[in-house]
Amino acid sequence: MTKQKPVKKIVLGLAIAGAVVFAGAYGYAVAPTETRKIEPGPQLANLAPGVKPDAGLIEKGRYVATASDCIACHTAPGGKEFAGGRVIQSPIGNMYATNVTPDKETGIGNYSLDDFDRAVRHGIVPSGGTLYPAMPFPSYARMSDDDMRALYAYFMHGVEPVKQANRDNEISWPLSTRWPLGIWRKTFVPVQGPMDLSKYSDQTIARGAYLVQSLGHCGSCHTPRAATLNELALDESGPEYLAGGPLIDGWLAVNLRGDKVDGMGNWTAQDIVDTLKTARNKHSGVLGEPMQDVVKHSTQNMTDDDLMAMALYIKSLPESGNKKATFAASDATVQKIMQGNDSERGVQLYLDNCAACHRVDGKAAGDVFPALPGNPTVLQEDATSLIRVILAGARLPSTHTAPSDLGMPGFAWRLSDEETAQLVTFVRNSWGNQASPVGAAEVAKVRKLVKEHELHTADKGDTKH
Repeated sequence: MTKQKPVKKIVLGLAIAGAVVFAGAYGYAVAPTETRKIEPGPQLANLAPGVKPDAGLIEKGRYVATASDCIACHTAPGGKEFAGGRVIQSPIGNMYATNVTPDKETGIGNYSLDDFDRAVRHGIVPSGGTLYPAMPFPSYARMSDDDMRALYAYFMHGVEPVKQANRDNEISWPLSTRWPLGIWRKTFVPVQGPMDLSKYSDQTIARGAYLVQSLGHCGSCHTPRAATLNELALDESGPEYLAGGPLIDGWLAVNLRGDKVDGMGNWTAQDIVDTLKTARNKHSGVLGEPMQDVVKHSTQNMTDDDLMAMALYIKSLPESGNKKATFAASDATVQKIMQGNDSERGVQLYLDNCAACHRVDGKAAGDVFPALPGNPTVLQEDATSLIRVILAGARLPSTHTAPSDLGMPGFAWRLSDEETAQLVTFVRNSWGNQASPVGAAEVAKVRKLVKEHELHTADKGDTKH
């Protein structure tokens, strides 16, 4: 019996220590966060009930909302604008975007300007709780006060109120517990003011930096994240910024830095503008559905000056310096095929399935189909996107200046995992491309992802909008 007393004391001590740690963590998480109060400015101050602010301010807010791509998340397929309900897949489960129309019961109609500012720029709801960072408030925190006031004017007076209750998230306990998000926010997204653009000597680059870092929240997808899911860098002061992100709905968010192989190093600023405006350029195409939505709902509706500013800022970023693939244009592949040397299975598969559109030289037909030599998507260290497009196909969206809805069929029905791996490896190592080979096991993982995505969209009725 006496021997059990020390054990009981140890257990009791650990329990007390655990309770103290828990209480401290909980107290830190729920402690109110003070933020700088935003002033309404002359256009929003002292508005009589039912009176709209200046139409120019509302229109400016509409443009800010467009550049911020609010509609992509907050509008469900076939649903009313900004009424929420769109599913957002995450590593911890499915989340559903909220109703951000000015409905007073189910939306944000009761939000003051300060409530709106705290939610958008700091991820804090009126009750004091923290939003999941699926809402890119770490980027929006850099938004200017002028743009925030305009955005508020638009959502309160330019958006139609919709009475639609928010859907519950599908996140299992204990990850569904919200208070730890307060610790995450306070640790990784400390309260800060709007961006200081004075550090950029060129006004165009400064505008591009603002659009990319803040409104466009490009880093939310294209910057790698730590195990704690925070972005490793929020601007160009960190070499990880825009160096390539995680899989988004089964598509890899590519490197946007100056790497010449799997980044934007071989793209001109006009190539970037064309891609943001038309979802294609003279040598490559946007393959991933998430980026298609960005072009469709956001960037194609922005001014040419703003698109060029974004492109020039992106082109100002140096190489990430940690890439393995290489590219040096070569006609050896074409010569081998033209000489009848097609005994390799990868060559046969390419000729049977791909050459009709992408041609023997892989260069396709300009901006109709993407060229394969030197294509960043082809040469990414993670070949998921290339595998996915071969298995499931893809379509380029119809845009204002490029209305043709171009598509590529999927080949999952006719190619085995081993055959797909051989085809992908051939494409990644032909015409001067030099990238790591792909195995059947990698293809099997992507095939599973594709099937799960198809089942998920069928169950939820979630298709591109």
